Amino acid sequence: MKITVDVDCTPEELRTFFGLPDVRPMQDALMKQIQDQMAANLHAMEPEAMFKVWMPAGIQGMEQMQKMLWSQFTSGSRPKEK
Repeated sequence: MKITVDVDCTPEELRTFFGLPDVRPMQDALMKQIQDQMAANLHAMEPEAMFKVWMPAGIQGMEQMQKMLWSQFTSGSRPKEK
């Protein structure tokens, strides 16, 4: 014999039924704190400072990479001397 019981309830109702604590106020407070901290950090950083954090080598590193690639491409196209 097989018996199936479907229970239709919200997460809050199920949490209350099992006697679990309501953690929504704590989650809301933590999310508010995280959002405020992220917003403060974004407003405090200037675009140039953010670019330096995201790309530590910056423009110089990109220029060095470009020079290295060009030297590799140009050295491969030169005929070898005998």
